[in-house]
Amino acid sequence: MGSRIGSLVLLAAALFGCTIEQRLPRAPSSGELTLRIPPDSTIPGGPLGAAIRRGRALLAKTKDSLPGHVGSALRCFSCHLRDGTQGGALPLVGVYSRFPEYRSRNAQVNLLEDRINDCFERSLNGTALPRDGREMREIVAYLAFMSRGVAPPGVVPGSGLAVILLLTPDSARGRMLFSETCVRCHGANGEGTLLATPLWGPRAFNIGAGMARLLTAAAFIRDNMPNDRAITLTDQQAVDVAAFVVSQPRPDFARKELDWPLGNPPADLA
Repeated sequence: MGSRIGSLVLLAAALFGCTIEQRLPRAPSSGELTLRIPPDSTIPGGPLGAAIRRGRALLAKTKDSLPGHVGSALRCFSCHLRDGTQGGALPLVGVYSRFPEYRSRNAQVNLLEDRINDCFERSLNGTALPRDGREMREIVAYLAFMSRGVAPPGVVPGSGLAVILLLTPDSARGRMLFSETCVRCHGANGEGTLLATPLWGPRAFNIGAGMARLLTAAAFIRDNMPNDRAITLTDQQAVDVAAFVVSQPRPDFARKELDWPLGNPPADLA
């Protein structure tokens, strides 16, 4: 998507970063903020080092590595840009240090494993990993490695997504902007290309994903798309494009009626 949606593969709906209630003030141009992680030279040898390296490979090649658990064409780094190190693009740095965490979506204290499986079921439109299985342990091992030196509560510059106002959306304007700036990466029908993943349709994230929410999508688009920074969208333009994208058909999420059991859903819920 050539506007600020370039590499918007919108995963996570669910999102490893801050939730909409927890968003931080707008970060400086997210595309210019790369968070540092420990160098590979510090990965230990032996079984732990092998687990850390394989955990990174699972995040990078999620569908190829775990086809039975991924129903979309997305991978974890589709939403967690620059391999999870891009500020303002749901970076994974510090995530390990945030859990356990209370989430209003299910009104429970969640462990990191819960959050990971939330992404598998929503953003990847797939199925949960066994909580005590090898792949889950490897993903957690790599997230722990990325967060070395980050103390709880795990907030670093560029965490999560920045704030964007709930402006009045215009999906007709959003359709025009999409046609002008986004199709070169995401395709005329949001079907995805070799440059970027699908934004709607059967191979996209489902309606339970965080990226199916207007403000989540708009903040991500405004601060990160297009990936080549060919143009800069205003808040209004980002909201309009997001309104068009989230209004398009995508897979259902069977347990959506169980979300926000305390009756406090966000204003931009799909």
